[in-house]
Amino acid sequence: MSSVQKKTDVILIGAGVMSATLGSLLKELAPEWEIKVFEKLANAGEESSNEWNNAGTGHSALCELNYTSEKSDGSIDISKAIKINEQFQLSRQFWSYLVNRKLISNPQDFIMPLPHMSLVQGEKNVTFLKKRFEALSNNPLFKGMEYSDDPEKLKEWIPLIMEGRTPDEPIAATKIDSGTDVNFGALTHMLFDHLKSKDVEINYKHCVKGIKRTGDGSWKVKVHNIDSGESEYHTAKFVFIGGGGGSLHLLQKTGIPESKHIGGFPVSGIFMVCNNPDVVAQHHAKVYGKAKVGAPPMSVPHLDTRFIDNKKSLLFGPFAGFSPKFLKTGSMFDLVTSVKPDNLVTMLSAGAKNLSLTKYLIEQVMLSKEKRMEELREFIPNAKSEDWDLVVAGQRVQVIKDTEEGGIGTLQFGTEVVSAADGSIAALLGASPGASTAVHVMLEVIEKCFPQHLPEWETKIKEMVPSYGVSLMENPELADEIHTSTAQTLGLNQKELSYS
Repeated sequence: MSSVQKKTDVILIGAGVMSATLGSLLKELAPEWEIKVFEKLANAGEESSNEWNNAGTGHSALCELNYTSEKSDGSIDISKAIKINEQFQLSRQFWSYLVNRKLISNPQDFIMPLPHMSLVQGEKNVTFLKKRFEALSNNPLFKGMEYSDDPEKLKEWIPLIMEGRTPDEPIAATKIDSGTDVNFGALTHMLFDHLKSKDVEINYKHCVKGIKRTGDGSWKVKVHNIDSGESEYHTAKFVFIGGGGGSLHLLQKTGIPESKHIGGFPVSGIFMVCNNPDVVAQHHAKVYGKAKVGAPPMSVPHLDTRFIDNKKSLLFGPFAGFSPKFLKTGSMFDLVTSVKPDNLVTMLSAGAKNLSLTKYLIEQVMLSKEKRMEELREFIPNAKSEDWDLVVAGQRVQVIKDTEEGGIGTLQFGTEVVSAADGSIAALLGASPGASTAVHVMLEVIEKCFPQHLPEWETKIKEMVPSYGVSLMENPELADEIHTSTAQTLGLNQKELSYS
């Protein structure tokens, strides 16, 4: 066994879109810093960032109904939708900066313009959608959104979904043309190619086995070289754990107080993919419905046009599933080994609180293909079984922690950063909106972990992300300018929308 010790400035664990984004930001802010990446698989972006393992929605709250909730007085709370939309705008700005500086090229290989739609059925849901539309369409970030409950109009928008419907059930949709489909796998590869050209050392087939604090406050990372079977030790002043579902175990190994009382609950996803090009050609949008009563937010049904490997595809899902693995390539013991003395009560409490979710996931796992087809036919009444195949998507690990609002063992839906008080180590946990908000989340990591550098970095951050620190909602002219310029740079030649 080799025990070579190597020093570096920054270690990124996991070669997904989060590490790729943080590495790219840091290389612009501190080009002289030495960065090393360790990834246990043979390639970048093979787990949650892979294009078949996520929905590819540029999550900007244009169509996702779970980001707008109805309050007890009947009004619609759009604060979360505004927050997520503004966060996605940061990603668009940073990607545009990279394209303009020729650090990445051919943006159409990872982002395409695509209408985002919400679709609901039944009188109560139609009333909700109309109120949601009225609340959002007055907002500068959602300018250009249209609403219709006219079946003839809906046939123009979504012919495949409207074909074969009986006219007796109320149905309505909203549509906004400024949505996107994002291939996060392709983006991750582009970013790592860029980092490689900047002398970032990327080590594939290297599995991180341990993380320990050293006497001088640095972190010593034990790395197993899968090909040679040897172990190496690398020390760094800053470590980022961006290993998707694998992050929780590594965070626990750090022993930092912030890692205590946190657990994870794995949820797998299954999509149906259409293999009939004639059917694929009849649909051009991401259409999100409403989650069934009792279903978790990550199981909102949606019918998506996708652009993967320059080919148009059609996916429906996700159907939730359960596996105790925290990664697709993980171990069946991941869930069990994540339970520690400090999070045992948190995990047990979450289990007791979420029996209905467990029951729902087990029912989903047991669904036959025909049962899945029945759910698909709520979207496409004339769908034929032979046109659709199953694709197993990525594993998501929902964060479980003790919160003031939810009490002990609260299941969190979202993306969270956990960092040490001194900012020397940070880990990313959670799921959607994840990749879409990668730039926002990684800027948060930079703020938490490098506060001493912010005064000197701020000008550069604003060059990369012009709306950094500014509310776009309160600055419609800036929103307009950014929307137009990023659309042009990224090749998203949508209808020009005026935000002011």
